[in-house]
This record gives sequence, structure tokens and C-alpha cells, in this order.
Amino acid sequence: MSNDLYPNTHEKFKKEIFEQETWDVFELKKNFGIITNDLHNDFLYNAKFSTGFEIVRSGFFASLGKIKHHIFTQEQNDRSNEIMESLGIIHLSEKRANQMSTGELRKCIIARALIYNPKALLLDEPTSGLDVKAQMNFLSLIKKLTQKLTVIIITHHVEEIFDEITHVALIANNEIFKQGLKEDILTSENISKVFDLEVIIKKEQDTYSIKRSLNA
Repeated sequence: MSNDLYPNTHEKFKKEIFEQETWDVFELKKNFGIITNDLHNDFLYNAKFSTGFEIVRSGFFASLGKIKHHIFTQEQNDRSNEIMESLGIIHLSEKRANQMSTGELRKCIIARALIYNPKALLLDEPTSGLDVKAQMNFLSLIKKLTQKLTVIIITHHVEEIFDEITHVALIANNEIFKQGLKEDILTSENISKVFDLEVIIKKEQDTYSIKRSLNA
């Protein structure tokens, strides 16, 4: 989706992002906020002394923290502070990446992705490495963001599919098995086929859960 890779497939294959087939990758990434565990680890291990403010502001140059030759305008500094304020993480401005919890660093990376007011956020396994409390806090933050932009989550965990998510695509054997409205796709039958295991999907108080069938 970020156009870093193109599938090697039939010439009739068509991929449209935001109703457009051809993109300048750098322009596309201004419309797409991408949050991955690889990016998280890059900051944790390769830019571990970057402060929260430097992490967020680095989104202007798509860099890991501040590079010596980077010059930031007052407008860019104000924008970085504005985003951190809106996400409730201004207290992390001076905290370094290697001093942050996993959840704190993940939120700074979210803020970094919002620098250019993207049309959509793409989160790959967003709660990986978070404890239960941090998971709940993080998903609450993502829910709030759905009021302003599209959120796409790649996950193995049905409990992360919160009420504001409207559509689901199930992937099996490197193909889209089924896609459509969440209520139509997230069924025990479909999930059982995807994982080749008989399971039961339930929804209680807007939260999905999954368990193995007694017949499995």
C-alpha cells in the first residue's frame, strides 16, 4: 500500500490508492501515516537518544530523529507541539526513546505520522509488545483518530477490531479470502476456514473474542 513494493503478477492487475493508480512515492507517504514494529525498533535501537519532540518532528524529513543538517522552521516546531498536545503526550517532549515504555514510544511514532495531516493511518500489529493496560490506552487513542481520518489495522487479534472499524479483509494463502462489511465477514465459519481450525467468534459490548470450538 505504501508503493515501496509492487506485486509481480498478471499485467491486468490494478492497484488504486485514494482512487489513483500512479503516485510519486514521497507524495503518497504524505497522505499515508505508516506505523510498523520495524520503525518502532529503528527508533529504539538506532535513534535511542532522540527525545519525544525530535521523534515527532522528524516526520517532516522521514528521518530517524534529528539529523545535523536539518533546519526546522518555527511553523514546523509549532506543528510538532500541536500534535503532541492533541494526543496528550506533551510530557514526553524531553524524554528519550530509550527511557520510554513501549506504549509511550508507539504514541510518539503515531504523532510523527500525523505531521502532514495524512488521509489514512496504516498500523501493522499496533499493540505488539504492549501490556494489557497499554493496549487499551493505545486502542482508545486510535479510536479517537478514526473521527478525523481513515484507520487501517493489520492484526491477528480480533479483540483489536473495535466498533469504529467498518470493513474487514481476511487474508489466507497470500490472497484475500473475503472482504466486506465487518458484520458479514467476521463469522465463526469464515475465521475457521482462514485458520483451518474450528473456532467460535463472539461479540459482546462492541468487543470481539475468539475461542476454540469444543468440537475442534
